[in-house]
Amino acid sequence: MITFNAFSGKARCRGYGEIKQAAKQDVYQLFAEKVRDHKDLESRWAVLQETRVEYFRGKDFVSFMKNHPELKEILESDRDLETEDIANNLLQKNLLVRCDRVVKTVRPGKKKLSTWPAHLEIFPERVFSENDAFFAWTFVKRRPLWQTLLSFFWPILTLAICLFPVYPHRCKLLILYSCAGLLLLILSLLLLRAAIFGAAWIVLGKRIWFFPNILAEEATLRELFRFLPKKDEEERPKWTARLFYAIVAVLVILLLRHHAPDEAARARYQKRMSNIIDDVLEWSPSLALSGMMEKQPVVNATEDNNKFSNESKVNSETVTPPDETENPDETDQHQTNNTI
Repeated sequence: MITFNAFSGKARCRGYGEIKQAAKQDVYQLFAEKVRDHKDLESRWAVLQETRVEYFRGKDFVSFMKNHPELKEILESDRDLETEDIANNLLQKNLLVRCDRVVKTVRPGKKKLSTWPAHLEIFPERVFSENDAFFAWTFVKRRPLWQTLLSFFWPILTLAICLFPVYPHRCKLLILYSCAGLLLLILSLLLLRAAIFGAAWIVLGKRIWFFPNILAEEATLRELFRFLPKKDEEERPKWTARLFYAIVAVLVILLLRHHAPDEAARARYQKRMSNIIDDVLEWSPSLALSGMMEKQPVVNATEDNNKFSNESKVNSETVTPPDETENPDETDQHQTNNTI
């Protein structure tokens, strides 16, 4: 009986300890989610062992905790811990993993290593550090409500695109001109930023890219539409290279101007494109069905009988010509007998 009471007391103590540990685990989970969703902690996306992860730098985490000490209140009993101890607890609870850059040497033409590397690898030591250390989140981020609604909207959008031929004429015009305007805006933006980069590179020897992340594969929506260019950290190009590319650019412009189409060719191309657009806009299921019916041959039994009778009549009126090798005397004698 005593053994049972002792055992039950140990079990209750162990159960209480596990519940307390789970509650602390939930506290750190909540803290990690709050820190990850905060906009002031600068982070990037990279590839870690063929998996895209979101990571931040150690020095940014220290400055972030100094500017936002109110977040430590989430940790309850551990609110008085230092920033390094909190980060180490996150590492021990597998909410964070320390990473290191894959490329550890300076690439040719650059002065220093990349501030935000695109490829990472796991660091063997699970200890927090501020000096050139990167830390990636290991838990799955909760999707906001707008992403959930967007996932339900995609099938509806796909169905709407498939039903484009049956839309009214005004809706087709609105969709056509909207898509054409958006495509023209994108192409104009890319051409303008390329022209600005080329002119600045040839004249000033500087690399200026407006909207630097517009073609990036791994960038958030906020980084994608960033307007201001990044700081040029590469070496200044040589004047010989700038002169060579300036001559090439002038030759290309002169070549395109020499082979530019004339007014008649542009008018023919415009007419051809307008005919294609008209065919797309004027298409409808009723016209398609009527065209299919016109192409099918009509079979009528009365016409077949009339055709057969006409062929028989023609065959009966056809007379076989006499043999050319027949003797003329025999032919005259045959005609005399017929006369008698």
